[in-house]
Parts: sequence; structure tokens; C-alpha cells
Amino acid sequence: MPIDIPKDQWAGSVRTIKIGATEVDGGTRSHTVTVGGQKTLPFMNFEVESPNPPVIALEIKDRKPDDWSPLIIETWSKVIDDAALWAKAAESAGADLIQLSLSLIDKDGQPTSPDAAVATVKSVLEATGLPLLVIGPGQAEVDNNLLVPIAEATKGERLVLGICEDKNYRTIVATAMANGHLVSARTPMDVNLAKQLNILISDMGMPLDNILMDPTTGALGYGIEYGYSAMERLRLAALQGDSMTQFPMIVTPGFEAWKTKEAKVGEGVPEAWGDWLNRAIHWETLTAMTLLEAGADILVLRHPESLKRLKAAIADLTTLPAVA
Repeated sequence: MPIDIPKDQWAGSVRTIKIGATEVDGGTRSHTVTVGGQKTLPFMNFEVESPNPPVIALEIKDRKPDDWSPLIIETWSKVIDDAALWAKAAESAGADLIQLSLSLIDKDGQPTSPDAAVATVKSVLEATGLPLLVIGPGQAEVDNNLLVPIAEATKGERLVLGICEDKNYRTIVATAMANGHLVSARTPMDVNLAKQLNILISDMGMPLDNILMDPTTGALGYGIEYGYSAMERLRLAALQGDSMTQFPMIVTPGFEAWKTKEAKVGEGVPEAWGDWLNRAIHWETLTAMTLLEAGADILVLRHPESLKRLKAAIADLTTLPAVA
């Protein structure tokens, strides 16, 4: 006896967004990455097949970071002093995208200069053909001072610039529009705040297919349930037809997971916690997997083993046979 499986039919869908530009489009990337386009909840292939599976970015820095786990430092030790080499190694590890996170100060303790930031971005673009995300140090005025010249120097590359927040979105959005880039809009874990920022950005004239949404989240055991709930409600609103929530979501499980005690500390912890490296990679992987199921389109990781595991999981989830 055949079983009639109920299927939801949604009125809305997630926008399809292309990151990066090839030579034909005025850029220098070897290929582009497309995200979004879903017309159903994550991995519900028996309802509607999603056109673009989630993708993974590896995060690199413009210099050797002072506050990252020694496990990450050791993993990238051969390339960590050169952003271009690091980007090339990240591409070899299987990343779909590169996220270059700029530092507040350089290796000599001086504020990172716009010229140095531009030079670093250009060196990364020359070293890899992957599309690039460029994220400021996280202080509004400094972000603006660095991202504006970067946007101008890389016009047409369709970089993702961030982070756009309520206190600094105007400058970043303006330079992104003027130079053919995308923006990453970040808000605390709140559906209404995310929607409000998207409205403000679109009111400036930013094309809606140039906006990514970063709803923020916590790591496994550190508030991830609340972040999951916010992401799930954003995706449900998008599928129900709310145009200001119909943006692909980018999340940073690497940043969140590697600052937890379980991942960051190797001594003075209970023996039952097990091997430090395995535990830390598990923490990043499980954080990312949870967010993947919540609707994440882009996951930014730090460890290549986590990337490998997530790639395998995405492949399994997206190749499940559709149910007739």
C-alpha cells in the first residue's frame, strides 16, 4: 500500500545570490559561488530540491592572530605569517570561499593602515581564485577606514564586505554599491532586528541580491538554542513570503566554537573530556552541523578537519533520494 507523505508548499523562497566575479563579469575569480534559492526548509528534498547546497568558508587573518587557540595556530603554522600563503592553503584544504578577517593592529603593534589592508587583500586575490569575504576588525570607525579603500581597490570583484551593523551600515553599504560588492548584515539573535537592518540597507538602494544576513549565534552549549530558534524563524518567515527575510544566512561557527573553554583549554580540565584536539574539532563540527540544520547557507570555519567533516555531511544530506 503506497504511503502518501504530506508536503508543505511555501509561498516564498530565499533569494539566489552570487559571490565573486570572473573575468567575464569584470573580476578575477576562477569561479563564482551561488547560495540561496531554497523553496523549503533545510534538506527537505522530498518537497522541493534545493538548487544550491550550503558552502563553507575558511577564515584567515592578515597576520598571525594573538587570540586564537594554539591548536589552530599549530595547524596553519607553515602559512600563518603570510595571508596569501594561508589563503592558498585554505583553498587546497577544500574551502569554497575565503574569509579574510582584518586585525585592529599589525604585527608591530601599530594600527592597521588602509594601505596595508589593501595590499593584503590584493595579495590574497592573487594567491587564490576563490571568492573572498573581507571582514573588518569590528570597530565601526576602523572598519569604515579600512573597507572603503579596499572596496575601491577591488572594484567589480563582488567581495562580501562586513560587518554591516546598525551603527555603521551606511558607509559600508555606500562603498559596496559604488564598487560592485556585497554586504554581510549582522544583528543580535533577533528576528525583528535582522529584518529592520535589512530594510535600512535596502532603503539605501542596495540591490537585494547583494545582501547576506548574519543573524549571529552561540556555540554548542553556549546559547546555540536561541540562535537556532532565531535562524529557524527567519527561514520560516522567508518561505512564508516576507521579502525582508529572504536572504541567505551566513554564520561563524568557527569563531564561536573556538572561544569556548572546551575547545580553547587543554590543561586543568576533567580527564573525561578526552583528547583536546578531538574535542575542539568536535565542538566546531557539531556547532556548524546544528546551524546547518537551522538554515545556514554559508558556514565560516577555522579548522580544515571540521571543513572535511561538514563537506561530507552536506554531501550526504543533499544526495538523499527524493521521495515520490
